[in-house]
Amino acid sequence: MRVLGVDPGLTRCGLGVVDGALGRPLALHHVEVLTTPAADPLPARLLAVASRVRDLVEGTRPDVVAVERMFSQQNLHTVMGTAQASAAAVLAAAEAGVPVVWHTPSEVKASVTGSGRADKAQVAAMVVRILDLAAAPRPVDATDALALAICHIWRGSATARIAAAAAAAPPSRIPRRAGAGTRGTGAARPAGPGQAVVPTPLPGVAIRRAAP
Repeated sequence: MRVLGVDPGLTRCGLGVVDGALGRPLALHHVEVLTTPAADPLPARLLAVASRVRDLVEGTRPDVVAVERMFSQQNLHTVMGTAQASAAAVLAAAEAGVPVVWHTPSEVKASVTGSGRADKAQVAAMVVRILDLAAAPRPVDATDALALAICHIWRGSATARIAAAAAAAPPSRIPRRAGAGTRGTGAARPAGPGQAVVPTPLPGVAIRRAAP
């Protein structure tokens, strides 16, 4: 499986491609951070994000695009920019016909480090170990994107196997009692309770600046 991880953002957008499968070694295929000038008009910045994701989808041909799922933050301006960049990336993937999945930050942290409360340094350290890198890619948006891709390879593969096993399972042979699920009146029982400043990159990590 090849997964393109997207850590969305307008100022910096992390993009990482990882190859591998559940139970097998994972390998880095590509990683970069796209930056867009804060002084540029919003439409131009969103176009830059969408265009770069589209180019990567065409060039690397991922099976899935994994995007970080937004959650509540206090800085409304930051949330809006991140959500807009996320939408641009999702649109580019959808136009190419590539499935898109979302993972929350806690899901990513738990998958990569074993703890949903891990900090960014711990996530970066595990990305280095999992992908057998010489050093953590920088800026941190790069490792976040790779962590998203790793998370989906592990979580997505396991989920897909469970779903396939459930679909292939033979139907239950336990006979249903006549009138099961109804009361004496014949009525159906009610359901029970439900269930920036861009740091200098390390070698091998491209910092791509959108053309003005």
